[in-house]
Amino acid sequence: MIYPALYNGPVNYFTRLVHEKEVVLEQYDHYQKQTYRNRCKILGPNGIISLSIPVKKNHGAKTLLRDIRIDYDTAWNRNHWKSMVASYASSPYFEFMADDLAPFYEKRYTYLIDLNRDLLMRCIEMMGLTIPITCSFSFTRIENERDPRYFIHPKRNESVEDPDFLPIKYHQVFSDRFGFKPNLSILDLLFNEGPSVPGILKQSLRTYSQW
Repeated sequence: MIYPALYNGPVNYFTRLVHEKEVVLEQYDHYQKQTYRNRCKILGPNGIISLSIPVKKNHGAKTLLRDIRIDYDTAWNRNHWKSMVASYASSPYFEFMADDLAPFYEKRYTYLIDLNRDLLMRCIEMMGLTIPITCSFSFTRIENERDPRYFIHPKRNESVEDPDFLPIKYHQVFSDRFGFKPNLSILDLLFNEGPSVPGILKQSLRTYSQW
């Protein structure tokens, strides 16, 4: 199955991934702004935080995702990690997973696709799953609206675009202030639920079929 290469993708992205025997990440699509390819959402002490990775892009020219370079002119990586620590240090499983994730915010990746792929592989490992992850060798057309490259997007209404997604409530830090916030980054679910994550993800999908 072809999937978009996302940065710490949302829960509805992973509800599909956990059913796959292998996953191919699309790297020959044209990069678009304001997608989950370079941003994710977490829940902090002041509400939902959108973390965005700055990238270098040729203005006026279409660029393949595989060629998108990360911009380190600002210390975004340190800022992202500080935000995660501030948001999840008191969560049940943060201390058990922090050492697995911190190196990704210390290493300077050149290409966005490499960071996204490596983070995805680490998240899959932390769930205790074995799912081979590779990148595409050419672009595969999006044939219908059930393709995850189409409907997994921060600008789409998930209740309309993704009717198969059934958010399962789980413990969240700061839910006493803001209530339960569905479909945040997979890191929110991992830090709060640890080994229960695969079961929660499988319950969060009404139906499943190969598209």
